[in-house]
Amino acid sequence: MSIPILEACKKKKRRPKIFGLQSFCDPGCPISLIGPFRDNIRFFLQECAQREDYTVRGMPIWCTLLVHDNRSLVVPLYTIEEDVKTSEEPFCDQCRCTGWSNQFVSKRKYHMIIPVDDEWHKPLDNGILDLPTHLLHGLIHCNGFAHLVCINGLEGGSKHLYGREIMDLWDRICTNLRTRKISVEDASKKRSMDLRLLHGVAYGHSWFGRWGYRFCHGSFGVTAHKYERAIEILSSLALERILQDFIDMDGCEELKQIIRYYRNLSETKLVTIKDLLRFMLTVKSSVPGQKKSLMGPAEVSSFIVKSATKATLQVKPSMKEKSAKCRKFSTILAHMDSRWPKRRLEFAAEVIVNALQEKKERDFSHGGMTRQDVRDAARLHIGDTGLLDYVLKSLNNVIVGNHIVCRAVNPATRILEYTVHDLADGVKVSEPGKEIVAQSFQSATLFPGVDVYNDVLYLYEHVLLGYPESELVDLATRAVLDAKHFVKECPFRDDEEQWLTFFCQLLPSSTDKEIEFKRGLPPGEVVVMPLHATIGELKRAAESALRDTYCITERFVVMGIEGLDEMDDMEVLFGVAESGAEVGVRGSGIDLDTPLRYEGGSDTWMVRCECGARDDDGERMVACDICEVWQHTRCCGIEDADTVPPLFVCSACCVSLVPPRIEPCLRFRNSLMLLRRLDEKKWRN
Repeated sequence: MSIPILEACKKKKRRPKIFGLQSFCDPGCPISLIGPFRDNIRFFLQECAQREDYTVRGMPIWCTLLVHDNRSLVVPLYTIEEDVKTSEEPFCDQCRCTGWSNQFVSKRKYHMIIPVDDEWHKPLDNGILDLPTHLLHGLIHCNGFAHLVCINGLEGGSKHLYGREIMDLWDRICTNLRTRKISVEDASKKRSMDLRLLHGVAYGHSWFGRWGYRFCHGSFGVTAHKYERAIEILSSLALERILQDFIDMDGCEELKQIIRYYRNLSETKLVTIKDLLRFMLTVKSSVPGQKKSLMGPAEVSSFIVKSATKATLQVKPSMKEKSAKCRKFSTILAHMDSRWPKRRLEFAAEVIVNALQEKKERDFSHGGMTRQDVRDAARLHIGDTGLLDYVLKSLNNVIVGNHIVCRAVNPATRILEYTVHDLADGVKVSEPGKEIVAQSFQSATLFPGVDVYNDVLYLYEHVLLGYPESELVDLATRAVLDAKHFVKECPFRDDEEQWLTFFCQLLPSSTDKEIEFKRGLPPGEVVVMPLHATIGELKRAAESALRDTYCITERFVVMGIEGLDEMDDMEVLFGVAESGAEVGVRGSGIDLDTPLRYEGGSDTWMVRCECGARDDDGERMVACDICEVWQHTRCCGIEDADTVPPLFVCSACCVSLVPPRIEPCLRFRNSLMLLRRLDEKKWRN
């Protein structure tokens, strides 16, 4: 595979700079940096990357070549410098959703990208910044605040790199360049499992937690306290209590087998679901067909004998396969107490059947689809995941149109799968108008230890997502899944004795404070000075740093430093100010007229949702047409698949529009009528 920068170096007869992927950006490899990020990134590009001879939407590109130590593999790491003033998207959605809306707009963004494997040999195109398929996409503002936009290892499409290898590389880069804070919206999955839930229960933190990422804030009003409490509730579920609660549920026997097997395998006592999952995740998985197995030779022999015996017993009754009664979906609908109308349920069932039928025709087999695959295929036509989950739950030996949908455990993978069959395909009709008897599909008995991740998936789906009749567990699970935003705060490092580091925070004047500074002061800018530097030199360095970093301070002039105003500019800093201190900087020249003020944008809209959210968390919202306050559509009862109504009035405004003696439903209707009249009057005028 030829990488563009290699071809360019061959043509120009230059030797490209190549570094080891596993050691790149280790301390001193290839450079050691002590300054702020805005200076370090320039030195990094100069020493560790080579400029490409083309641009993307006018943005310059650098390429760093990384060689994998254990494989004959050269990986390109691209760095793209985006000038905010000429950018099509100057504001930062990641900052807004992370809670960093109050930060000033940085003048430059740096995108670090490793494209998907198949794109390594191609030049970057104009849409490179918008693709979610990159193996790595990190965005770093020139003030040192960063976002991990996406990461995809073997599970996400890479053929060569593990997710942890890419994450290690990103972490070393951020540490070496001295970023300050790094955010990530955790949507990572493994075999359809959300890792923020799985690892949260097993380890008390998300998958990114092993690199120091901690809870920042959740969606739908999930606070740090709620998140920690939810993790505690789920982690402390006792295995004996789980078996007791599942005793009357389908799959109880399989659950017992899994728990018993791993308890016998573990040298320590497994008491809670946390103990069990943590132990299982440390065991090396072995899929069927491999020579290695979690079971010893004696266990394997016993496993084969028991499997053959059980299979014989299943077929033995008159050598006929057990039959199951199938009902029409329309019959099931008559007994459903659903919040969705009948026509939507029928349409969802048809979409699911079509997805299964397309897969069957494409593969020329009766192979099934996992629940997640069916759900993903159906979501192309129906966005309401709640509706799809509700219908999928009822589709087992159910007739939809001229097809029958069956649900069974795949013997090889032990994952629940859906299959579709024609009515004439092994189906017998007993009497017209009565129930239809269909050939059943034997469900495989769960054999623990063959594939650990399948065992983990079984516990994930049945215990964490499907715990029977427990509102507390359901709420805890939802809280953990709604906690998506995590942040790593890079600690201040004062490891160079000959340097002093200060955080220069811009302090507005009294006039500026009244006009513009209403979102809270943004963090101070990093300034590194030698020990012998003077107060006057600190003023000039702070002025240069602020001008170089933010659009709003491009013409800022430092007039004084809080706490040091009484001292002469020639006074030496050493002994006067301590390294790592935050100092307030006052001056003039703040550009209040520029639209590029805050990363969250120039809008000052208000969020006040009944779930407790008071800021934008990236979830879908709707604004009240009266008070103009934004709320989550989910909290207002608007499904994701439904369009937002052209006229929306929040419950608080509905109450205020009519006298309290009127019944709530009548009050809401009257308020809508009043608003329609006002709207019609406005159009007539």
